[in-house]
Amino acid sequence: MTRKLASIAAVALLGAAALSCKEINRQSSPVQLVVTTGQILHRLDLKSGAVNCNQNIASVFIKSVLIQNTSGSLPTNPALDDVKLTEYRISYVRTDGGTSIPTPFTRSISITVPTNGAASDLGTFLAFQPDALTQAPFAALLPQNGGKDPQTGRSVVQMDVILEVFGSTMAGERVSGSTRIALDFCFDCAGCA
Repeated sequence: MTRKLASIAAVALLGAAALSCKEINRQSSPVQLVVTTGQILHRLDLKSGAVNCNQNIASVFIKSVLIQNTSGSLPTNPALDDVKLTEYRISYVRTDGGTSIPTPFTRSISITVPTNGAASDLGTFLAFQPDALTQAPFAALLPQNGGKDPQTGRSVVQMDVILEVFGSTMAGERVSGSTRIALDFCFDCAGCA
């Protein structure tokens, strides 16, 4: 009997712990940022003057979606759920087995995203620092440097650009969202596409 009660108590404690962890991990903001991309380029040719490379890599759209009903019995101002974006962060992850990546960076922005409204365009954003394409891992793809990535032995470097946007609701609750843009880098490979 004591063993049975101990088993029931243990199961009850595990259930309570699982519920409390779920509550702790819950986002406190009543909105969620949904970040989507309309990718334009998938391949970047590093050769100077390569065709089709003078354009944006992708269009990025950000939508703020209400995830918590705040319309209960308390009066609320829906404009307090609108989001003011203040910065974006760019980081990278290799998808080809290599580990060398450009240095991540952060840029300030100022965009207001209305909740449950149309998606806001991030506009032109910087996916790479101006000198990043002349440094590792890209510099190894140049003919004078061997034309191959030393980590993979391939003439193509594949990586995802990770774009994270940060801001807060007008009521002060922090929010963020992210997306990835998959890119292949090569040298003298018929231009960007």
